Amino acid sequence: MTEISAAMVVKLRKMSGQGMMDCKEALQETGGDVDKAMEMLRKKGLATLVKRAERETKNGLVVCNASEDGKSAALATLCCETDFVAKSDDFIKATKALGEYALACQQNEGIDNCLDTEIHGKKFRDILTELVSKTGEKTQIGDYQKFVIDGSGFISTYIHFNEKVGTMVLIESDASIADNKELRLTGTDIAMHVTATKPMALDKSQIDPKVIESEKSIYAEQVQGKPANIVDKIVEGKMSKFFAENCLVEQPFVKDDSRTVAQVLTDAAKQAGGQAKIVNFVRFELG
Repeated sequence: MTEISAAMVVKLRKMSGQGMMDCKEALQETGGDVDKAMEMLRKKGLATLVKRAERETKNGLVVCNASEDGKSAALATLCCETDFVAKSDDFIKATKALGEYALACQQNEGIDNCLDTEIHGKKFRDILTELVSKTGEKTQIGDYQKFVIDGSGFISTYIHFNEKVGTMVLIESDASIADNKELRLTGTDIAMHVTATKPMALDKSQIDPKVIESEKSIYAEQVQGKPANIVDKIVEGKMSKFFAENCLVEQPFVKDDSRTVAQVLTDAAKQAGGQAKIVNFVRFELG
């Protein structure tokens, strides 16, 4: 039987990040072959993923990363089973890595695309497998989205202090005002607004027609028996309220409910000497 020295265990531990006992056992089972021991530890992580496939992953962290030139940004969530693991150094390190991989991903959406993104010869799914091997918990990417500016504008981002909710807002603007400080601060405020209000869509055109018809039928049912013209007016009024509550551009701004979000951005852009509009947003929340 090959003697497993402390130096061999330490070497494997540095390479894998696994516990000393796990490394020693892997080396003993592979006759001291470090590469085979690494593969064994990786398989252990994959086996844990399969074993815990049905477990819920409601805990974790939201991460956002932006390019140096501000032309692209990515938002993602790394999910696990318990808050204890979510607060661990290994999980936080993996979440930071996810931010890098999400930004490097060549596709703007699709969790598998993010998992298969490679940096320095290593895919994120390999990092995930190693993390699962360490923690023993099911861990997965919950959401992923990347925004890229095509033309002039900027991307506003906001991560809530608990790192459980995050938002990105893609804003198109005249090139002359894209770097205006006050306009960008307004963009950040809008990202914070999205975090707080959970809008269903950017505007009414993006709400599923089936949802709109369902809401109309519910409101019509509520005023059944009234004259048709009265019913139509009541339903129209309730739908206007529905859109104002659920469409980002129509929502009353949280910092000034006398104006809609669209009006706030329009006013800020005008003050800066140009025009701007929101073209997309995404909001991710854990739990």
